[in-house]
Amino acid sequence: MPTSDTYTQSVATTLPARYYTDPILFHDELERFYCQTWICAGRSEQVSAPGDYFVREVAGESVIITRDRENSLRAFFNVCRHRGTRICSSAEGHFPGRIQCGYHGWTYGLDGCLLGAPHVHDGFCREDYPLNCVSVEVWDGHIFINLDSEPAPLATQLEDLPQKFLHWRMAELRTHRRIGYEVKANWKLIMVNYNECLHCPILHPALSAITDYLSGENDQPHRGYIGGSMEFQGGARTMSKDGKLRRDYLPGLTAEERSKVYYYSIFPNLLISLHPDYIMTHTLWPRAVDRTEVICEWHFHPDEMAKPNFEADDAIAFWDITNVKTGPSQNSRRPESSRAPINPAPTLGASRCPTPSTKWCWIAKSKD
Repeated sequence: MPTSDTYTQSVATTLPARYYTDPILFHDELERFYCQTWICAGRSEQVSAPGDYFVREVAGESVIITRDRENSLRAFFNVCRHRGTRICSSAEGHFPGRIQCGYHGWTYGLDGCLLGAPHVHDGFCREDYPLNCVSVEVWDGHIFINLDSEPAPLATQLEDLPQKFLHWRMAELRTHRRIGYEVKANWKLIMVNYNECLHCPILHPALSAITDYLSGENDQPHRGYIGGSMEFQGGARTMSKDGKLRRDYLPGLTAEERSKVYYYSIFPNLLISLHPDYIMTHTLWPRAVDRTEVICEWHFHPDEMAKPNFEADDAIAFWDITNVKTGPSQNSRRPESSRAPINPAPTLGASRCPTPSTKWCWIAKSKD
């Protein structure tokens, strides 16, 4: 006869509270997931020309992403080789053909090679002091970086995703709007919230009016990602305030792909929402055990953006309201908000996407 112990062992459960509140576990997660795997840093269009750059703060490290004179992507630690001074203080900008430290004037090429070092002694070898490189790769317009010294190729982490999302032709899309959110919650709570919609009828009634929260199909969970689809209802054709389609469908989509919205979490920090006429991305940047910066972006086809009657506010306002409502809900779900014991409870299977419990259980077991 099955016992309660048997049930507990066979059903995926929520992680114990300490995995959302313990600063030591948090820093261990940053080291293993944000410093030793590929993380999405932004879009290739953010550095469209040689010298363009933007900076990402990752697990206490600062990274510059730019393009060299050959238009190749480069990434460097934002640290001068002379005295360890931070080189870039601005979040984004343009280098005038070189990268110069504002402290002692050490100057580097866009490829990171040291070009000039004032007041050095005779025999100093500039070739020995380039900027420290960070691995960088691109998948379909998304820039990924990896702080590990010898990372495996990005393709091994993405698995079959490049083929799965091929019809959306994401590299062709352009960012129309970017909004940042400060969420007072552990980064894993945000990931878990994104991957289920059982809360949608209560918290997001406008969303539930457009898509059936119990509909769609889920992919089998992968080590690098989880995700699935939801179906439109009530005559809706896209995710917007009223569900009306104000833009052409993205070119390349099949009839079935036009009739659904797809939600995927690409571990550890990229959330992709694929709509029939645009895509939306969230990137998660943990700042503390109970605080996460979330960058949300809306990407549209440039042919649509060039039209004089182009509209995007219907989609942006819809999701901005959803994002804002989600933030306070994360606060109410913080395990540290009560001294009551939080026992690992079973996750519910009726969800738009498979539960990430497998992933988080792997986090727990790898630590324990």
